[in-house]
Amino acid sequence: MKMKDYSRDPVTVAFYENEGLERAERVGLALKEGAKTFKISFGDHILPQVFANEDGERACFLFSEGLSFRHDDDFYEDHPEERGRIDAIRNKTLPHRMTSQTLIRTNIYSDLADAGVLWGGGWGGHSNPDFGRIINLGTDGIREMINKYKAINTEDADWFYRACEYALDAVDILGDRFRALAEEKAAECGDPADKKRYEKAAEAFSVVPRKPAYDFTSACHVFWMIFTFDGIDSPGRFDQFMKRAYEIPQPREDVLDALERLWECFHDTRTWNLCLSGSDENWNDDTNGLTYDILAIAREKKYQTPNITLRVHRNTPEKLWDAIADTLATGIGMPALYNDETMCPALEKIGIPPCDSHLYCMNGCNQVDIMGKSHMGLEDGEVVLGKCLELALHNGVDAINGKKISIPTGDARKFESYEELENAFDQQVEYATFIACSASNDAQHIRAAFQPNPYRSCLIEGCLERGIDYRNGGPLYNHGQVLAEAIADAGDSLWAIKKLVFIEKKYTMSELIDALDANFEGYDQLYYDFSHCEKFGNDIKEVDEITARALNRFFTILKRHHTYRGGVFTGGCSPFSRAAGYGIRIAALPNGKKKGESLIADSIAAVPGCDTCGPTAHIKSVLNYNHVDSCSGFIFQTKFDKKVFNTPKGKEAFKTLAKAFFAGGGQQYTVNVVNPADLLDAKVHPERHRDLIVRVGGYSDYFVNLEEGLQDNVIARSIVDMGV
Repeated sequence: MKMKDYSRDPVTVAFYENEGLERAERVGLALKEGAKTFKISFGDHILPQVFANEDGERACFLFSEGLSFRHDDDFYEDHPEERGRIDAIRNKTLPHRMTSQTLIRTNIYSDLADAGVLWGGGWGGHSNPDFGRIINLGTDGIREMINKYKAINTEDADWFYRACEYALDAVDILGDRFRALAEEKAAECGDPADKKRYEKAAEAFSVVPRKPAYDFTSACHVFWMIFTFDGIDSPGRFDQFMKRAYEIPQPREDVLDALERLWECFHDTRTWNLCLSGSDENWNDDTNGLTYDILAIAREKKYQTPNITLRVHRNTPEKLWDAIADTLATGIGMPALYNDETMCPALEKIGIPPCDSHLYCMNGCNQVDIMGKSHMGLEDGEVVLGKCLELALHNGVDAINGKKISIPTGDARKFESYEELENAFDQQVEYATFIACSASNDAQHIRAAFQPNPYRSCLIEGCLERGIDYRNGGPLYNHGQVLAEAIADAGDSLWAIKKLVFIEKKYTMSELIDALDANFEGYDQLYYDFSHCEKFGNDIKEVDEITARALNRFFTILKRHHTYRGGVFTGGCSPFSRAAGYGIRIAALPNGKKKGESLIADSIAAVPGCDTCGPTAHIKSVLNYNHVDSCSGFIFQTKFDKKVFNTPKGKEAFKTLAKAFFAGGGQQYTVNVVNPADLLDAKVHPERHRDLIVRVGGYSDYFVNLEEGLQDNVIARSIVDMGV
């Protein structure tokens, strides 16, 4: 066996050979050294990609989430004499590699997180660096910015700027390596078309990344290099920062060739959120030719990635609405639509001026960022409202395991009014929110101290200008985002209790809690009455208002908490793959959910299967929320039968519904175009439906790849939500 000596990893060595320097400098030097040895290739699609090693680990994570140093159990078994030496180095790297998995957590946090009440600070979050800085200015242009602001921020900031310069050196080193590799590949390539592509790559890297891209192909080359180097997250407003290079006179076939190859790369790497169109601060439309080309290739390829989102507003052209409908008709669940008329005022409400609020984009599944100007958590945590209600009904005890995990809010059996119950629920939500925000701030503090990121500091406005790192409050905007889940489950349950216990007095609180503890066994009539009580999503005033009030209070509570980075926490709803996992950890609820069932609300919409009055009623219910108080993605999912949607009448009905929803103040609108019979058959015969794509919360995925709980969630919603 070949001996693996991880202690000689060049990144680790560079970091620890410079222990006397500031940590950001050491990261920059480690990054620069790593750029000389990181694995580079042009892949199957002849675009430059950067990985840390032969295992395909992403280079960014080596310095944004930790060093590349790893231990290997097999190595220890074969070389036990090396354990002491390597463990000593590994322990030295621990603070820099520290994430939520190694943070010292209190039992309070652990109990709540393990029970599925919340999480906070569990990871570093997504990011939207301004890749356009390198594409349109080049690293030389960014160095000019460094020199400018270095002269202004003279007080103990030289080390920060040196770190940024080392990061730019790393980018240049990679560019030089790709030029040499492209020349080598061109010389040995026998295929004329590919040979030309390698030659164009070599030509591109004789200019980029030091100088601006000079056409769309060169822009795609430098973009994919720096994007894979950053860690393959979210491109952001791709049609905006690539517009200059796209509109340079050049052969149309070259543009389409580069875009197709890039699209294949997006798909192969599971790239996250690519945002299209939008408006400027004067409400001028930002749609351009690249916007339409991207929608066209999405229709052609029918991939589940990248996660396409598109911004609409008062001046969105009808031609774009038609392209949106045609793209959704393919069944890929994209683009997801965002409403500038609601999103921009939401961001302005927390202090982001219109000149920047109109630069927002989506990240990851659907979290909201200001392109190249912010570090807004994306995301910082989550609170499960349905579980908070369970705790309120059991005086802070987890009804799944009988363990007291939260604050006492009173014996619900003795509550004499609905207001007492609602107050107990509010207290549980407030406590869970406090713990989630506190845990997030603990993690933010540690990342600021131990995980500086000089590379992203070069690409986020505010960092160079202030001489402050990306993770330590350098960006212009540093708000946080904590999401709410199981919203409709809580609202439906609260209304059922109010109606059946306190208004009609058909049951007592004690009877209800006995039934919940028994998982409704032996309480058939009570179960029928509670499970058949009116539900959110059907335009019923009482239940809609009680659900909206619960969520709006959560948003109010959040904004009382400030982030360590230097902003306020805001809220949203983005459950995606976590919905079923939360459902399993919620005990029986008064809306009829039983312990052990995974089905809960997968967005701000109704619990799947509970919206029975059609999409118009569903939209009216959802508009009871204050969407302007949500500064993260606020997912509203609907589904249409494919046969109905794929007609002129069906597409017009979709456009009418979407426009009505946005005119009423809705923030986000997501559409699944599916055949319910296909979903049912795919669960039984997955081999027949490998290409069936569905929308899951904030992203699309192949149906057969989903766990059973998520499949059931999609099916339950699809069967009832098909009218137009």
